Amino acid sequence: MQDIKRDFIDFAIERQAIRFGTFTLKSGRQSPYFFNAGAFVSGGDMAELGRFYASTIVASNIEFDMLFGPAYKGIPLATTTAVALASQFGRDVPLCFNRKEVKDHGEGGRLVGAPLSGRVLIIDDVITAGTAIRESIALIQEYGAQPAGVVVALDRQERGPSGQSAIQDVMSEYGIPVYPIIRLDDLMDYLTGQKDAALWQAIRDYRERYGVDQTQ
Repeated sequence: MQDIKRDFIDFAIERQAIRFGTFTLKSGRQSPYFFNAGAFVSGGDMAELGRFYASTIVASNIEFDMLFGPAYKGIPLATTTAVALASQFGRDVPLCFNRKEVKDHGEGGRLVGAPLSGRVLIIDDVITAGTAIRESIALIQEYGAQPAGVVVALDRQERGPSGQSAIQDVMSEYGIPVYPIIRLDDLMDYLTGQKDAALWQAIRDYRERYGVDQTQ
């Protein structure tokens, strides 16, 4: 496993963004683990999180001109990623995010930040049903820009109604790449050989029951 993936898992577990137990997902499935980006609550947490996103982007070699953060969780994620790209990798890129409700006073409109243009990289926490990503892509295209890809914290590698994962659906529907900082398989590798064999087995059983083939 790459050091950045192991470091991110260490960080997420320490901050309780990754938790283990029994969790009922929106789909009704009983999951032995849960990821919540809302558990990163301090300035230091967000700075570290931005470094992981920025490192993943740099390692992907994806070509893009600006970042976009879907409301709401994508807003701080895209912001801290933009700061990390500028401060740690010397790349100062424009940033934009949307409002859930159109503002009808002041500057008005749906967007805040730089105008959407060129190749736009979307930053979010996870892709569950893909709704927020689809709305983001439609908005980007409406303004004449081009979606370049998506970066998320975690790929659950979990089968949805289509038989593919939500990430696979987005990739096949729009022809754009999705880069996760970690996948469920990385979490399983991390847990291999650790003391809690029952936890590893529970996650493996869940993966076998609901998982998808990432190579598809």
